[in-house]
Amino acid sequence: MKFLRRLFERRSTNQAPGGDSYWQDFSALRSNAVTPQKAESISAVYACVAAISETIASLPLILYRRAAYDDRERATDHPLYRVLHDAPNEQQTALEFREQMQAAVLLRGNAFAEIRFGWDGQVRELVPIHNDRVNVIELDSGRLGYDVLDTKGRMHRLVAEEVFHLRHRSENGAVGVSPITAAREVLELALQERDHGVATFRNGTKLSGILQTPAHLSDAQLQSLRDTWAQRYSDTANAGKTAVLGAGMEFKPVSMTLEDAEWIAARQFSVEEVARLFRVPPTVIGDLRHGNYSNSVEMSRVFVTMTLRRHLAAWEQAISRQLLTEAGRRTYFAEHSVEGLLRGDSTTRAAFYERGIADGWLDVDEVRRLENLPARQAA
Repeated sequence: MKFLRRLFERRSTNQAPGGDSYWQDFSALRSNAVTPQKAESISAVYACVAAISETIASLPLILYRRAAYDDRERATDHPLYRVLHDAPNEQQTALEFREQMQAAVLLRGNAFAEIRFGWDGQVRELVPIHNDRVNVIELDSGRLGYDVLDTKGRMHRLVAEEVFHLRHRSENGAVGVSPITAAREVLELALQERDHGVATFRNGTKLSGILQTPAHLSDAQLQSLRDTWAQRYSDTANAGKTAVLGAGMEFKPVSMTLEDAEWIAARQFSVEEVARLFRVPPTVIGDLRHGNYSNSVEMSRVFVTMTLRRHLAAWEQAISRQLLTEAGRRTYFAEHSVEGLLRGDSTTRAAFYERGIADGWLDVDEVRRLENLPARQAA
């Protein structure tokens, strides 16, 4: 029945697509001032997206098989294991695929990949689909459909079972809303502050003011004076030059300097605001004004527990719901290995292992395995 339902719902959309679109205002969002591309031109946004997506992509994502006595073992013989751990498609490694998908979630609120099945009904490939080529709709059955525009300009429809869909926090349960969309004004302010600094330094930061002379100048003379001044003293290449003025001419600065406007302080505050949007500790993205060795180490742990945890759980639960059958979910589950991120220094780890061995819930071979060392019997 599930296969027949999927076959019935997956129909060509060369005709007018049926159902209501959850993305009717998507073109309007793209035409707004802050696009994902513009947002990433802000260094703090790029750093936050990179910190989250690169870290998640680099973590081992393992498919496990539930074993007896509440134990687990790697399901290396399952086709999905290779898709998640090694290569999801012919063009990408697992790291590249997951980094692309996670960045799309953060910048656009959603990430899509077409699920391609093998002859046995198991997932064999995950092929990412760019957000601009997808329109999420509600089918007559009440389920979600995905109208996808291919590279040749043809539209075809995929149903929910054929799309791996990751969402940021959603308002309707169908499409996610990215932090960029939810707090657009914050990023607009950061862009304006950056552009103000670029324009200020481009036009010269010291020689901004009024040229005053007691003589009467014609319009042509005024234009010539303005052009000569801009050519000689504006732009950062001319910064620091000594202005030579004609007889009776006086320069009166009238604009505020960058320090008077507290531009630098505003730029620093924008970094904190962007970090707050993505829930990334400022020390993780290089803002060390309030950081030191002790709290930087602790902030790295906070980054794992408070920032990455939500996204890791989203991946694991989406894999279970979308890539495994109902019977498969009873036997298999996917999980990230985050132990490497939570490891302390050698002294802290040694004390932790010593206590575990003394209390009996660790043995020496387990400790050696955690430290990537062979067991004593194989040493």
